[in-house]
Amino acid sequence: MLALGTSAQTVACVFVYGLPYLSPELREANGLSLAEVGLIVACPTVGLVLTLVAWGALADKYGERIVIASGLAATTVLLALASAPHGLVTLGALFALAGAASASVYAASGRLVIGWFSARERGLAMGIRQTSTPLGMGIAALAVPSLAEWTGLTGTIVFAAALCGTVAVLVGVCAADPPRPADPAADGSGADNPYRRPELWRIHASSALLCVPQFTASAFGLVFLVEVRGWSPVHAGQLLALAQVLGALSRVVAGRWSDRVGSRVRPMRRLSLGIAAVMAATALGAVWPSPLSDVAMIIACGITASTNGLAFTATAELAGRAWSGRAMGVQNTGQNLTASLTPPLLGGFIGAVGYGWGFALAAAVAGAAALIVPTGRRPAAVRPAATGGRPAAARQGE
Repeated sequence: MLALGTSAQTVACVFVYGLPYLSPELREANGLSLAEVGLIVACPTVGLVLTLVAWGALADKYGERIVIASGLAATTVLLALASAPHGLVTLGALFALAGAASASVYAASGRLVIGWFSARERGLAMGIRQTSTPLGMGIAALAVPSLAEWTGLTGTIVFAAALCGTVAVLVGVCAADPPRPADPAADGSGADNPYRRPELWRIHASSALLCVPQFTASAFGLVFLVEVRGWSPVHAGQLLALAQVLGALSRVVAGRWSDRVGSRVRPMRRLSLGIAAVMAATALGAVWPSPLSDVAMIIACGITASTNGLAFTATAELAGRAWSGRAMGVQNTGQNLTASLTPPLLGGFIGAVGYGWGFALAAAVAGAAALIVPTGRRPAAVRPAATGGRPAAARQGE
């Protein structure tokens, strides 16, 4: 189930977060400014943000399998339509609708992890599941520049559609929803509203802020390497694919770290400070370009992805089972809203003042996120498995 959920989100990310690797093609073929390219790149995440809560409600009612499979099937159809020649407005609208359909994966695949894994394993499991984003970006970094060079936009979009369609069939045939308790009272339904306390709000806010450096590096890393450092789009994509592998590993290591120390927030705070330092080094590399600039960009693309799994795990554990679905919907919405706004806003900012100041701003945002992460120790609950082999939910304070 973990493999299926991770695969589903990986192929969705190839489309949703792989569009930045089409930036050179969009600029050359259509004469777009960097801000306009950022707007097209943001279309899928705009659609995704608007539908996350609705998909989450459907997962609550009908289960994870049908939601993931139907959402990926709809994404496949919409991408197939987008592969035909269109104007930029129509293309952006189809990308937004496909992003809205792919939101099913973001709403439901995390619930598979929460449902099938106990709290003492959940940090590692969620870290593995969260590797889907850098893995999807890595696949895109390897495939998209070459496909764009040989087949243009059409071949690249068809590639993404084929991936989504294949995994939709696999999920529909092979996936199984996690067991649900027969007694709602045993599921924590009477728990207090976790939003009456500040910890959950702080997790949402800090993780949303940490999306700024992550999507600054991912959206503009390839363009930076091509325009400032003189790399070809294909070779720059290959370099950033290596960075995405590092990003995937960083999420797994961070999840395992949180399981061992019994806290999600302590590793999250320390990694936020590390992200701020690395983005500051990337800013310096943009001002004084050298081979070290390339190294800094690789590290930035890797480490900026490290906190996502921690934030989602902390959200579920702080909210408790009665509120985890709604809380993870809010968490997803905040992160993806920031992800959708970062490319166009940072694109305009970088276009006005340069890459150095843009990367420096991302470093400052990461530093602010480190200050917002809750300081109280929230242990990863180590609770025996529930009767019948079902893992017990982690409740706040356990």
